[in-house]
Amino acid sequence: MLLAIDSGNTNVVFAVFDGDEVRGEWRASSDTNRTADEFGVWLTQLMAIEGLAREAIDAAIVASVVPAMVFSLKTLCRKYFRCEPLVVGDDGVDLGIEVLLDRPEEVGADRLVNAVAAHRFFKGPLIVIDFGTATTFDVVDEVGDYRGGAIAPGINLSLEALHMAAAKLPRVAVGRPRQVIGKATVPAMQSGVFWGYVGLIEGLVGRIQAEFGAPMTVVATGGLAPLFLDATDAIQHLHPDLTLRGLLEIHRRNAKAR
Repeated sequence: MLLAIDSGNTNVVFAVFDGDEVRGEWRASSDTNRTADEFGVWLTQLMAIEGLAREAIDAAIVASVVPAMVFSLKTLCRKYFRCEPLVVGDDGVDLGIEVLLDRPEEVGADRLVNAVAAHRFFKGPLIVIDFGTATTFDVVDEVGDYRGGAIAPGINLSLEALHMAAAKLPRVAVGRPRQVIGKATVPAMQSGVFWGYVGLIEGLVGRIQAEFGAPMTVVATGGLAPLFLDATDAIQHLHPDLTLRGLLEIHRRNAKAR
C-alpha cells in the first residue's frame, strides 16, 4: 500500500492507497516543530483504528510547499514505514509533464501535482483552481504541460487580514450570505469576501481563457471549493481529492520506471 503525504501551509494530509482505493485519510496542522516521532505515533494510531497495520505500507510519496517539513516527513517514512519516499521536486522524480516556465524550480509541488491529476481526469486545456491558504489558478494545456497561472490570497487569509488590520471589524466565518447588501457589519464582511471572491474567480478565469486563446475546462479542488461551485458558472467540475490522486499517478509512473 502507498502512503501519500500532501504537506501544505495550513494542513498536512496523509492518505493510504490500496490500489485506487483510499483506505484512510487524515489531517494534521502544519507545525514545523513537529518531529517524525510525533507524526509517527499520531498516524499509526489513526491507521490502527481503520484496521491498517503500518507494516502494510511499502511505498510513500511526499509533496510539500513547506521546506522545513520535508525532513520530518522523510524521517517518518523511513523510521515508521521502512521505505524511502519519493519527494516531488527532487531530481529523478518524473512528473510526466513539462513545466513551461522561466523558473520551473519556483513552482509549488502541490500545483504541479494538481496539474498531473487534472490532465489524468479531465482532457483538453484546463484551469485548476485550488482553494487553500492561497487560491491558485493553474493552466494546463491540451497535452498536460504546465503553463503557469495566478496566485491570490486565500479567502480565510483575507478574512483574517481584514480582522487584524481594522480595529472595529470582528473575526467572522466564511459563508455564503443570502444578500449582497449587508445590513450589519458581519454580513457585510461576509458578502464582501464571498461575492468578491466570486468576482475574482470569474474575472481571472475569463482573462486566462482570453489570453490562452481557447475554451478551457475549469476544475476546482481544496477545502472551500464546494462553497463556490454553486455560486458561479465559471467552475465546471469539483474534485476534492485532486492532489492525492496526482500523488498516486506520479508514484505509479516512477515505480514503473524503476
